[in-house]
Amino acid sequence: MQTEEAAVIQFRCFFPMKKRIYWWALTSALAGFLFGFDTVVISGAEQTIQALWHLSAGMHGFAMASALYGTVLGSLVGSWPTDRLGRKTTLTTIGILYLISAVGCGYAWNVGSFILARFIGGLGIGVSTVAAPLYISEISPPAYRGRLAGMFQFNIVFGIIIAFLSNYMLKDVGEHAWRWMLGVAAFPSLIYTVLCFGLPESPRWLLSRRRDRVAGLRILQLIMAGEPPIRIEAAADEILAASNERQEAGPFWTRQLRRPILLAVLIAFFNQLSGINAVLYFAPRIFELTGLGAKAALLRSVGIGITNLLFTFVGLWLIDRLGRRTLLYIGSFGYIFSLGLTAWAFFSGHYAIVPACIFAFIAAHAIGQGAVIWVFISEIFPNRHRATGQALGSFTHWVFAALLTTFFPSMVAAFPPGYVFLFFCGMMVLQLLWVRLMVPETKGISLEQIEHRLAGAHPGSMSS
Repeated sequence: MQTEEAAVIQFRCFFPMKKRIYWWALTSALAGFLFGFDTVVISGAEQTIQALWHLSAGMHGFAMASALYGTVLGSLVGSWPTDRLGRKTTLTTIGILYLISAVGCGYAWNVGSFILARFIGGLGIGVSTVAAPLYISEISPPAYRGRLAGMFQFNIVFGIIIAFLSNYMLKDVGEHAWRWMLGVAAFPSLIYTVLCFGLPESPRWLLSRRRDRVAGLRILQLIMAGEPPIRIEAAADEILAASNERQEAGPFWTRQLRRPILLAVLIAFFNQLSGINAVLYFAPRIFELTGLGAKAALLRSVGIGITNLLFTFVGLWLIDRLGRRTLLYIGSFGYIFSLGLTAWAFFSGHYAIVPACIFAFIAAHAIGQGAVIWVFISEIFPNRHRATGQALGSFTHWVFAALLTTFFPSMVAAFPPGYVFLFFCGMMVLQLLWVRLMVPETKGISLEQIEHRLAGAHPGSMSS
């Protein structure tokens, strides 16, 4: 009877703990919604903008990629506010940047003002890819960390589908429809900014960076509701002990951190060399290459968003069950199959299968790289270097995203589309080899244990 009563008490304590953490994770992950919306909303306006301001192919590519150049800078410097000012303050600032960008895009009077507004939004995106997944990982229990940190990716996808739907609904509001498409992001930006004021600070930041044990214990008590005080004190001691170890206290660019550094760079590199941003940014144009009309192509783009959303659900359901490495395997095979078929379709003239192949490509991304990348990067670095490591992975991701978006229109103009998709397919073959030879599994263990294992403290305990 005592055991049953204890179980009931533990359940009652655990349930509010789960609700609290889910709410915090969802709030911070809304930065991902704004990220996804801002990234893709431009697809419905890009051809109008090119015609309105009579942009050359080169200037058009630069204007479309202006947010990504802001993202590159934001990801590069994102570790500074995340470490110095704290996770909560940084997340709140991101919302302000999104708000300024949305209003600026809606009122842009020439290509220069448009590029500046998009650049500011890009800064917010870049910093969000550092701060939001990192924050969620630091407040999450190990058993739920994958799906909670994966909520950032879910919100990216949700933002993408809402952007596609928003573009479709606003396309006929008049000659300034493109302004409404871009400016409507001001409303979710404001909501997100207000919600961020209700977030607590990360206990790992308070303990390892600020050295404020009292405040750190207070947040740990909220996270570990129902646990005895001795367990909460032990968790704080483990975080502090890890932050005092040599690989934590030393500089970032050291031999001890070479493995997580290489993993973060390569997962970001392969993410973009799949061609995902090119497909998301230029989906209507790709479908028009197959002979679809402009309106039908835009509607098919909504299908991309729906496919992405559904299979992101699948990825989040599987990530703490099958693990990160297994999902990367599944995604790699899906990439190779779908991109290979797309290339064949363009070479052979079987354009009818291209939309289905693109949907399969999106599904592979959602289950694999999409579900894993931000979770994985946020897990593999020590507490003290997590923001810098997250910034490195984000910076790599956005450098290649910017380059790909800038040159994709020229690539399609210079080469038959089949060769472009064949190149992406070849890069995914290399990703498959990388997953097989280098990627470890991180599911179900604490961040401090991952740190020890990647540093070699437990040889053989983290399979690769």
